[in-house]
Amino acid sequence: MGISERKIRQQDEVRNNIIEQSWTIIKNEGWNALSIRRIAEAIEYSIPVIYKHFENKEAIQEYFIKEGFCALTEHLQKGHEQALNSEQTIRNIANRYWEFAAQQTDYYRIMFGLGIPTCEKLNSVTEMQEVSNIMGNAILETSKKDGISNIDIHLKIKSFWSTLHGFIAIELLSNNIIPQGPSPIFNDAIESYVYTLTNKR
Repeated sequence: MGISERKIRQQDEVRNNIIEQSWTIIKNEGWNALSIRRIAEAIEYSIPVIYKHFENKEAIQEYFIKEGFCALTEHLQKGHEQALNSEQTIRNIANRYWEFAAQQTDYYRIMFGLGIPTCEKLNSVTEMQEVSNIMGNAILETSKKDGISNIDIHLKIKSFWSTLHGFIAIELLSNNIIPQGPSPIFNDAIESYVYTLTNKR
């Protein structure tokens, strides 16, 4: 292995170590405990070394946000593939969204630290846009099946996503954890959404 290749491998190892130690701090102590100084101490390197890989703490947060949305996209896509019809797709997406939040709560907290992403944010971050696309495709398929073609898709996505996130946020605020299975009131809300969508209300 040449000198240049060795340097690249060492830089990759340092970056991966930064990410690993950052996640350990976040999981054990929360996002507010993370700082560039804490990371440098954890990996036993100087602070400037951290800045060579991440501009600031927010850049590390962005890394985890993108990684989280990639994982959420994959999780929701499976729900789409397993559905027998378009209405079931929406139910599956809702259930798998809950499941992801319950299983990956630390990621979820970082991904939605400021609530539902704005339209501008969705359009600028590919990983977020993919989640929106999965929801939008399921909504369009369902509405078209019932002969409805003039819906405001952006409004419907926002309404659906807000419903999902709202129930998750309530669980986090009330209990600090998310039960493994969706609550009856969550399921009722999803059924109401499907009914409204298919009956053009």
